[in-house]
Amino acid sequence: MPTLFDPIRLGDIDLANRIVMAPLTRNRAPGGVPTALMATYYGQRADPDTGAGLLISEAAQISPQAQGYGDTPGIYSRSQVDGWRQVTDAVHARGGRIVCQLWHVGRISHTSLQPDGGAPVSSTARAAQVRTWIAGELHPCSAPRALRSEEVAALVADYAHAARCAIDAGFDGVEIHAANGYLLDQFLRDNVNDRTDEWGGALENRTRLLTEVVAAVAAEAGAGRTGVRLSPVSPVNDSGQDSQPQQTYGRVVERMVQRLAPQRLAFLHVVEGQTGGARDIAPFDYAALRQTFGGPWMVNNGYDRAMALQAVASGQADLVAFGRPFIGNPDLGRRLREDLPWSPSDRKTYYGGGAAGYTDYAEAAAPGAPAAAD
Repeated sequence: MPTLFDPIRLGDIDLANRIVMAPLTRNRAPGGVPTALMATYYGQRADPDTGAGLLISEAAQISPQAQGYGDTPGIYSRSQVDGWRQVTDAVHARGGRIVCQLWHVGRISHTSLQPDGGAPVSSTARAAQVRTWIAGELHPCSAPRALRSEEVAALVADYAHAARCAIDAGFDGVEIHAANGYLLDQFLRDNVNDRTDEWGGALENRTRLLTEVVAAVAAEAGAGRTGVRLSPVSPVNDSGQDSQPQQTYGRVVERMVQRLAPQRLAFLHVVEGQTGGARDIAPFDYAALRQTFGGPWMVNNGYDRAMALQAVASGQADLVAFGRPFIGNPDLGRRLREDLPWSPSDRKTYYGGGAAGYTDYAEAAAPGAPAAAD
């Protein structure tokens, strides 16, 4: 059986190991443009001998309307493409691989972040009862408006354009963010999607948008360079629970596979349980979903070393994604391989700021090395 440290091929992307750095929003892109500091941050974690075999970028909004938090990067303008090029060059210089997570937040936004101060868009006009981060403060999300049927084609085109921008910026591929209660998840779940048109109501209608987005993105980036992230039972961002999550997410995966055949997606990235919380929050048969997908399977949520080793060795997963542990441990891959302790990270510096709590975490000392002087 393979191990966590063995190479793997995801579609058209070759990886040196099966350790993945999960997407982590850090709010350090003023004006939505990636910076040189971000290039340093990703480069520190890109060496496959010490870091991740694959890095998934922090979520990048596909259009001005897609933004939901302050100082998050975009992937739709020339300046953003040039900014991300600094990041991908830094990653590739270390021998790493990186994909760009394509993001539309839907109703998890605020009018101050929207073009001309407009309402965010969603599958519904009901506001999410959560807050968003703007200029270092939390603000209640604004009431959205339901996306009009005639606007959907332009939305799908925005995803395709962002995918092309990501490839132009040097990314090895893209991941479509369809998890965590953001726009595509808002269309999937029947407790959020209250539409009565061809994009809501029946299961075939609710799974239509993600299917269309996957086809459009794969046409631009290549199916073998396109992945999808799902969180079938995570209730975050006021997404609650779909009435039949096994049926809903099983069907959307089935439709994605059928739509692209004979091509195949590079991977499916699944958050097990509640994002950043309980893994057993609601019952779900992930093995059945994996069988439906039939391709490289990436798991995420609260994995420690023993769990990750077991998941890959047992065949439960092909890759394991780690999120917050990569914040304080740029060399998490080495720590996993050598069974070294993991350093904590400073939660106060997770969102916004500069180098402190971002690029100043130390790598583990070599075994037998003297302690650093005071």
